[in-house]
Amino acid sequence: MRCCAIDPREHRVEQHAAHEARRAAAKRQDVTFGEAWDAYLEARKPFWSQRHYDDHIKNSEVGGKPKKRGKGLTEPGPLASLRPLRLPDMTGERIAEWMTEEGKSRPTMAALSYRQLRAFIRWASEHKNYSGLVPSDAYKARNVKDAVPRVKAKEGDVLQREQLAAWFAAVRKIPNRVQSVYLQSLLLTGARREEMAAVRWEDVDLRWRSLTLDDKVEGTGGRVIPLTPYLASVFEELKRLNETPPSDRRLATLAARGEAWEPSPWVFASPTAEDGKLAEPRAAHVKALEQAGLPHVSIHGLRRSFGTLSEWVEVPVGVVAQIQGHKPSAVAEKHYRRRPLDLLRKWHDQIEAWMLEQAGIEFEKTST
Repeated sequence: MRCCAIDPREHRVEQHAAHEARRAAAKRQDVTFGEAWDAYLEARKPFWSQRHYDDHIKNSEVGGKPKKRGKGLTEPGPLASLRPLRLPDMTGERIAEWMTEEGKSRPTMAALSYRQLRAFIRWASEHKNYSGLVPSDAYKARNVKDAVPRVKAKEGDVLQREQLAAWFAAVRKIPNRVQSVYLQSLLLTGARREEMAAVRWEDVDLRWRSLTLDDKVEGTGGRVIPLTPYLASVFEELKRLNETPPSDRRLATLAARGEAWEPSPWVFASPTAEDGKLAEPRAAHVKALEQAGLPHVSIHGLRRSFGTLSEWVEVPVGVVAQIQGHKPSAVAEKHYRRRPLDLLRKWHDQIEAWMLEQAGIEFEKTST
């Protein structure tokens, strides 16, 4: 006589559960980097600045889409070739091959993509859906680290003190006033080009002289820096131009289209740009450099120039870093010294005054 007979119904339930578990495990092994990466961006987006998020999108897009400006199609980002790869197949050897190939043609973007990939793998290792899938040597292996390009700062991509007069003279003569003020703003604040281009009038306080930038380090809420006297004066000029209605003919044309004129919300407005704000100032800058007889300086070089030229005024390094939005490095800077706006203004005004003096620009500061 048999005891403890197995109920066929329970047996079928157990078999079904075991089958589903094996099926889920097999499906989990098939998750691609592209699928997990998209989930990663969606999960982290609330904690990142828009600039930081856009950098991840740019470096992982597959390309082949019409460019927003100009002819042709967009190029694949450095991470695009990894998208079809299954997570378990992302071995150190495979990542090293990818990094070596990408580093040949675009070392700076490749190095940034490696850091983004490294952060993703750390996130995946702690996520319930992806933990244990990526091999442990995916980014720690010696051959991977050896393949990461050593990107050096561009030598000479800065304005020298004796070049300020020629630079300001040429840039102030740029016919497009928005482009002219934009380039001067980059040099006088050391801001990133995207940060400055994204400034809205609601971010500008002309009365108390402050400017809020969408900071990729600080994230939500942005970074508040001083609006120095000369820069405030040219911003006021842009504001007047922005709020001046166009000609009657232009207003009539808009009315015929069923459109109404209104001032642009962007400080550096561009009616020809898709999103309404300045997108590509390089051509104007290159032309100004040629007219001034100066060697090439990139748009990012203006940010680098601010940090370099500030040393002439003997400004504390931490002040310059906070104005530029560099992540604090030293323990004291990181945890204790977040200088208030009025203290930053004290030093920032001195930097601007010194630059204007070197440029031969006579500007009388008004009291605030």
